[in-house]
Amino acid sequence: MVPTASALARTYSDREYPDPWEKVFDYRRVQEYAAEHPNHGRIRVGKALDLPPGRVRGWLDEGMPDSVRGIQTAIDHGWLDPDPEGETAAALVELLAHVLAGGSIATESYSPAVTPGRRVSAAEVRDAFERVGLETRTRNADTPNRATEIVPTCDGTVLGRCLVAMGAPTGAKTSLDHLPAVVWDVPQSVRRSFARIYVRHRGLNYADKSTTRVQVDRPSSFIAELREVLDDVIDEQVTTADAGLTISAAAARELGVE
Repeated sequence: MVPTASALARTYSDREYPDPWEKVFDYRRVQEYAAEHPNHGRIRVGKALDLPPGRVRGWLDEGMPDSVRGIQTAIDHGWLDPDPEGETAAALVELLAHVLAGGSIATESYSPAVTPGRRVSAAEVRDAFERVGLETRTRNADTPNRATEIVPTCDGTVLGRCLVAMGAPTGAKTSLDHLPAVVWDVPQSVRRSFARIYVRHRGLNYADKSTTRVQVDRPSSFIAELREVLDDVIDEQVTTADAGLTISAAAARELGVE
């Protein structure tokens, strides 16, 4: 299940490697060769592995590609190759719901941020980050005309890259045309939690009726897939119309959306 080491590596851009995962592979080859031949310098190592000596030198002098460092950080937190039935996978998928529905991932830094809402408290958002092992801080709480955001205090950029590897976009989400496939890799109970979080962030209540409207600026394919998830986890009525979803009062109650 994503995120995997290779998927995470490919979120890093690289001028030397068309496929950034190959850089991770070459770095590991250098470290393994150097461990077996500790007296060989960069030229001999480079010739043996068919790599430029200049590239090898940095890796022999304790330099490390950002992608390798990111993979190690993700391993330390247990984010890579999570068991679909396990707690880490559930926590990552639920955090993915918070980001898709009420947050964003910065294009340059890959740092995730989530804005609390009327139904989703700051404490709930902080708990979502803490479940994947990260502490948080509040940003823009006292800044006029800026949304209050909950952001990680450390390792957020690696977490953001893991979420991108799981299918989250960076920057604007309006072009996201498919729901991340990872939602279907986890148990139905987690999928239900994903749907509940999404609707609690995005759902609008009507003043004169008990239905909930989920209005999102997304392609119709995304909205159709979101409905598929809702239809999978609840029995009551959900309808699609006008670039959004209408969730009946009975469906909202079944989903646990107040």
